Amino acid sequence: MNMHVKLSPKVAAALAEGRPVIALESTIISHGMPYPQNVETALKCEAEARANGAEPATCAIIGGQLCAGLTEEEIDYLGREGTKVTKASRRDIPTLVARKQDGATTVAATMIIAALAGIKIFATGGIGGVHRGAETTMDISADLEELAQTPVAVICAGAKSILDLGLTLEYLETKGVPVLGYQTKELPAFYTPHSGFSVDYQVDSPAEIAAIIRAQRELAYPGGMLITNPIPEQYAMPADQINAAIGQALKEADEQGVKGKAITPFLLARVCELTGGESLASNIQLVLNNVRLASKVAVELNK
Repeated sequence: MNMHVKLSPKVAAALAEGRPVIALESTIISHGMPYPQNVETALKCEAEARANGAEPATCAIIGGQLCAGLTEEEIDYLGREGTKVTKASRRDIPTLVARKQDGATTVAATMIIAALAGIKIFATGGIGGVHRGAETTMDISADLEELAQTPVAVICAGAKSILDLGLTLEYLETKGVPVLGYQTKELPAFYTPHSGFSVDYQVDSPAEIAAIIRAQRELAYPGGMLITNPIPEQYAMPADQINAAIGQALKEADEQGVKGKAITPFLLARVCELTGGESLASNIQLVLNNVRLASKVAVELNK
């Protein structure tokens, strides 16, 4: 175990005993949702994982330590502090460790901690990707590079729909990252099950997903894979409504000069306001749905 990694007692016991464990990120707590819904959702995710047979390892950087598994107090701290906590991706980890500071982990940073801890499955809401207009801004999430080099399978509701989904898929293809669709041939678009873009392969059961992950590891591929899990229809938002809100949020971000790591939290918060909170309710449900599937896959992978 890396000297900078700290496992919670429950996660350490589960790994030592060979029981299923799934990783969960923490930027969804600090930057993805308002308080107290962020803390409530994080705790619901942990409960959902345990209800489906897996021990949750919510990841973050606390006092310079890479933590796989947080206490309720630490989760509440991240929720209350919100955007005051550093949004930590791969590039931020060495500095935060050296300075013994705190960081809420993105998809990329969570994958790194999970891999160091020996956790093979990670559930999140949606990954980052190629931003709209990236042909001029070069704004491409580090999540995509991490998927190409870190051996962790990520289960999500697709890339966030504020992104350019077509270019995101092209980037993943170039990097050799398999993109699977759980019981669908279409890439989910976060708030809606439909994007108009196709995934590489449809998979129909947690056992099939586990078999593909196992084969990838046996082949010694360096990277991970993306398993996309559509938001349940009853919680999905109409495409025209969410697209209108995203368009308005993107326009405002451009007018206000919002860029870099601030852009995604800004857009998600503004979309939530423009949809009267409907997008937040959908976000919570899709995350829980992903945790449910990830836990079932982890159970199958441990058989």
